[in-house]
Amino acid sequence: MSDEPTTARDSFGDVAPKLAEMTDKVLFGDVWRRPGLSPRDRSMITVASLVSNYRTGEMPFHMKRALENGVTRDELIELITHLAFYSGWPTANTALGIARAVFAETEA
Repeated sequence: MSDEPTTARDSFGDVAPKLAEMTDKVLFGDVWRRPGLSPRDRSMITVASLVSNYRTGEMPFHMKRALENGVTRDELIELITHLAFYSGWPTANTALGIARAVFAETEA
């Protein structure tokens, strides 16, 4: 593994270096690069899963990543709106607040 800093190493590598290494090598180095789905599709699926499961800690990172992978702001809002009927109003409402913050941050 290179010594180059990564999001995983910056976030939790000091307390869980092996988990950071596996995140870099397996999750983002293998799973996210598999040819079966585009990064854009993987981002849509990931954000939908995070919203549905109320995983608010991971939402900002993956919403930003989704935007980088070509998902539009309108598509993220549509995803959240659609999920309100499947995962519940509270999960959608919370996700909208997170999306608003991510959009404001990415405008700066």
